[in-house]
Amino acid sequence: HGYAILCFQSFNNINTTSALNRQNMGGGSAARDYPLEYFSASTLAAVLNYPLWRASALGQSGFRVVLQAGNHPPIISNFVSSVPSLAPYFYAFSPPYKGLAATVMGMSWARAAIFYGSDIGKEFFESRGLSPSVATLLPPLIVSTGVQCVNMPLVRATILLQNPESTVPNIRESLKLIYCRHGLGGLWHGTSAGVLKTVPKYCTAIFVKE
Repeated sequence: HGYAILCFQSFNNINTTSALNRQNMGGGSAARDYPLEYFSASTLAAVLNYPLWRASALGQSGFRVVLQAGNHPPIISNFVSSVPSLAPYFYAFSPPYKGLAATVMGMSWARAAIFYGSDIGKEFFESRGLSPSVATLLPPLIVSTGVQCVNMPLVRATILLQNPESTVPNIRESLKLIYCRHGLGGLWHGTSAGVLKTVPKYCTAIFVKE
């Protein structure tokens, strides 16, 4: 009986501490209190996700990917030749990683801004009398839409760099090429599709987090 009482008391203390923490933090983790940690986590996630993002960009853009036999062991080259659909994945994980720095920085600030802005925004809207659900969903809706619009030229430039047949050396030249071919509006081509893809994802993530 003494052991059972001790376990119950320990469990009760843990629950009390957790409840106090949630109360002090407004019901969830407060991004506003840890901007550096959120940016660091976003950067790490972007670095780890880069090869998969690269493979996705290759597949969705329809770029022709052919592995150079001299850059991979014969067994891999022969295997990929028999299954061409795997070529983008092997290419994505292989150097050179063109646009890596720009892509990682773009992903990092975007994710950090969305989570940080959502936390600040929730507090702001709740202080204006909005319901908790609306106060939770409205900030990521606004911030992620703005982030997508700001990031779109960088997204366009980095995707163009992933074309294996492209001779464009860097982000700056990629932006110049898009501008010369399609004008200023070409830098934001596909923004609506990007918003439809990104905004629901982050609204759902913030809602679940809260």
